[in-house]
Amino acid sequence: MELHQVRYFLAVARTLNFTRAAEMCNVTQPALTKGVQKLEQELGGELIYRERQLTHLTDLGKAVLPMLERALASTEAVRRQAWQFQKKEVATLTIGLAPSISASLIVEPIAEVRKFVPGLHVELREEPQTRLVELLLEGEVNVALVGDLDEMPERIDDWALFEERYVAVLSPSHELADRPVIAMDALREANILDRSYCDVAPKFQHLFPDASPHWNYRSCRDLHLQHLAAAGLGIVLAPEHMPRLPSLKALPIEGDPVWREVRLLNVQGRRFSPALDAFVKAVRLRDWSLHTGCQGEHHSARDSVGVSA
Repeated sequence: MELHQVRYFLAVARTLNFTRAAEMCNVTQPALTKGVQKLEQELGGELIYRERQLTHLTDLGKAVLPMLERALASTEAVRRQAWQFQKKEVATLTIGLAPSISASLIVEPIAEVRKFVPGLHVELREEPQTRLVELLLEGEVNVALVGDLDEMPERIDDWALFEERYVAVLSPSHELADRPVIAMDALREANILDRSYCDVAPKFQHLFPDASPHWNYRSCRDLHLQHLAAAGLGIVLAPEHMPRLPSLKALPIEGDPVWREVRLLNVQGRRFSPALDAFVKAVRLRDWSLHTGCQGEHHSARDSVGVSA
């Protein structure tokens, strides 16, 4: 089945006149008739009754008409999309974010890309870090922002963007909420709300050789734990820039003992689209210290303790 045959049939179905249909398709009437006949042969039956004044669709013609209309429309949409992509008028960019990475961190890089690709289409996918690596390799995600990874998989390129400290996220009504800094001995007695998909607990437990905090509540969803924290049931130990409920407050931990590095990931050797290339450059060249406050004095605090995330 050729697309021009479908186009000829649809023109006849619209006009019920072979002469006008040929004019619409800018072909001769014999060429249009021959194309419709070939389509009928492929479909195994007549599509049009050819009568001088009563040309009309057969039952088979009526049955296949909507399907052929959709097929032609889809084909033309694909052609338009391909043309727009080649002209850089339309580009799709799928960005993976680990659950503790705020989308606010990439708003400005996306805005930069849109200056060069006005038709940019962006999809944000939030997944656990190990799943994001899988999606990168499968081609479902173009690029990802993650926290610390225990081991960098093969075929993955990564760039360190910035470091951020862990803070205590809690309700303003919590008994520790009025303190300017949460002391380590206070954490030892507190109820800690644990994110079960990550390694926050080990990061802090080694700081308590004699006793550990109470890890009474656990969930794989940050939002669930934050609602528990909002109810005063405990403290969430979280990266400083993790998205959080507006009803919660974040307090520094004495000595800033635990940090993590936020990294940008993509697949080695995979060809970048113009949109992906622009996004990666915008993220890597960004001066993160101006936006996250994760440089300067925070580095000195971390170095004085000598503990890394």
